[in-house]
Amino acid sequence: SPEELYVRKYIVEQMPAVIVNVIDASNLERNLYLTTQLIDMDVPMVIALNMYDELQESPHSLDIDQLSRLLGIPIIPTVGRTGEGINELLDTVIATYEGHEPRSRHIHVNHGQLLEQCIERIDSLIRQNPEPHFNYSARLLAIKTLEGDKQIAEVVGRFPNAEAIRQAADECQKRVQKELNDNCENALTDAKYAFIDGALRECFVRRGTYTRRLTQAIDSIVTHPLLGYPIFLVLMYLMFFCTFHIGQYPMDWIDALVGWIGELVSTYMPDGPLKDLIVDGIIAGVGGVIVFLPNIMILYLFISWMEDSGYMARTAFIMDKIMHRMGLHGKSFIPMIMGFGCNIPAIMSTRTIEDRKSRLITMLILPLMSCSARLPVYIIIIAAFFPKHAATVMLALYVLGILLSVLMAKLLSRFVIKGESTPFVMELPPYRLPSTKSVVRHTWEKGRQYLQKMGTTILAASILIWALSYFPRPAEGDTYEGEAMEHSYIGRIGKAIEPVIRPCGFQWKEGVSIVTGIAAKEIVASTMGVLYNVDGNAMDGTTPSAPVGATLAVVPSVELEEVIIDDTADEEALEQARLAKAIAHSHLTPLAALAFLVFVLLYMPCLPACIAIKHESGHWRWALFTIAYTTLLAWLAATAVYQIGSLMWGS
Repeated sequence: SPEELYVRKYIVEQMPAVIVNVIDASNLERNLYLTTQLIDMDVPMVIALNMYDELQESPHSLDIDQLSRLLGIPIIPTVGRTGEGINELLDTVIATYEGHEPRSRHIHVNHGQLLEQCIERIDSLIRQNPEPHFNYSARLLAIKTLEGDKQIAEVVGRFPNAEAIRQAADECQKRVQKELNDNCENALTDAKYAFIDGALRECFVRRGTYTRRLTQAIDSIVTHPLLGYPIFLVLMYLMFFCTFHIGQYPMDWIDALVGWIGELVSTYMPDGPLKDLIVDGIIAGVGGVIVFLPNIMILYLFISWMEDSGYMARTAFIMDKIMHRMGLHGKSFIPMIMGFGCNIPAIMSTRTIEDRKSRLITMLILPLMSCSARLPVYIIIIAAFFPKHAATVMLALYVLGILLSVLMAKLLSRFVIKGESTPFVMELPPYRLPSTKSVVRHTWEKGRQYLQKMGTTILAASILIWALSYFPRPAEGDTYEGEAMEHSYIGRIGKAIEPVIRPCGFQWKEGVSIVTGIAAKEIVASTMGVLYNVDGNAMDGTTPSAPVGATLAVVPSVELEEVIIDDTADEEALEQARLAKAIAHSHLTPLAALAFLVFVLLYMPCLPACIAIKHESGHWRWALFTIAYTTLLAWLAATAVYQIGSLMWGS
């Protein structure tokens, strides 16, 4: 698969001093196959026999010292969840690097008499060329040449005696086919498993059949042909409910802090462009997005828990039938679920899909998965227009993305990327109680990345958007002084694209937000914070005590046209009323707001995601194709929502 080729290429090119080979102690036979391939590469190695506690709980027993002698590799039992054995593992890595580890020795995996004769014949031809054979071991090159590895064929093709090697490989392949009635690749694979089986016979004692009754009991329910789907939907609904409702409390605290900072700057800083930049640009833009950090972290908390518990693999299993009808298979569903967090690592994870057709279709439909970067936009609009049905609307958006990805995968499979899909084979790990440390670490890592983006991309975008909305300043006495925003540079850009998006129910502010979101989807929310904040100031000539971009998320659903600012109201109600009036001034109706949510869900992925598609697919044409079809799909879907909704219920 592409991930395996990537790892092999990295090991050869970077030449790491020591490799830590992590093995699942509960599944030795399958995990040791990779070990035999690393032995062929002749690289210094230490084995971490992880999840050793599960092996100890089973009735089976393993002589670790004997297995270590047979493989010529030091083996350290570890329990990654608790940290047991990690210090000893690190000490062994250092000893291996320094050459003081007595258990380290190089061995050859014996593939049987016939295959070993073929390997030695090609190995001797390769060794006639100058060392170090492009950093590959001669034995590995010989084995992979027999297997017909295309990447290795390019390496061997650069040798002066490449033709002699190729002829020898052809003769050996024909001999193996004749004597073993199988091709070299299968014969070598069988030989490696025979070596592993022989080694385990000497050091591993299997007593009875170890069954995980809890795993079987849970699987009988969550992977049930009928119950599996509603259980999955309920878990998704619970995730969005907690993201929205539990996340509201810390979001309010951050919102209050941002508001206090904005009020402090407004009170003590002298009027002028610098004050406007800080209040209307930086605080409104960055503050309007940073308040959603708790929601992002809650979402990642759920995703990390599902991954570590083993449930994520079950989602691929229960979705296999649907995926197969799409021209994919169940393994494609895991990147799709990962896409709920971020499309970029999800696109990169398609390397685990062996079949090129399934891999390419999967990465092309991943942008339809609603990544966490869109979450601030959803929360802003949903809280303003649909607060009583927040979790339902949020779930509906995610389900819409999944359904459209199913449709697009079917169309791509039938008309664009043709070919047969490979069968779906996937190991279902046992259920495990996720480690709190692991889940928190994964969640914080994503939160840290979000904060880094706040201080770089979002900050730069907020300043740029503010400058475009602030300049050119109207001369004193100009008739459009009260409508300075529309006559600014950003207003002119918005007006230019407004005819294209008007069928969707949008006007120029929504258009500007969509365009700026091309760099990163969080910037859509940041842009709205800046635009509505400036607009709120312009309406009544006052400066809000807190940036409207920050308070946007907690606005109640109101009849926008009937909003009246009451000077006797408390400060929070006054801010919300100002914001509601700003939204009413933009003519964004509930139906148009729903269409806007659909557009943001579907339109082109951010630029880093486009670059990831180009990198993983190997061609810019697939990234450009994704930009084109997702944006067209977004326009069609948003237009359908607004136009059909207008006919049925009025705008």
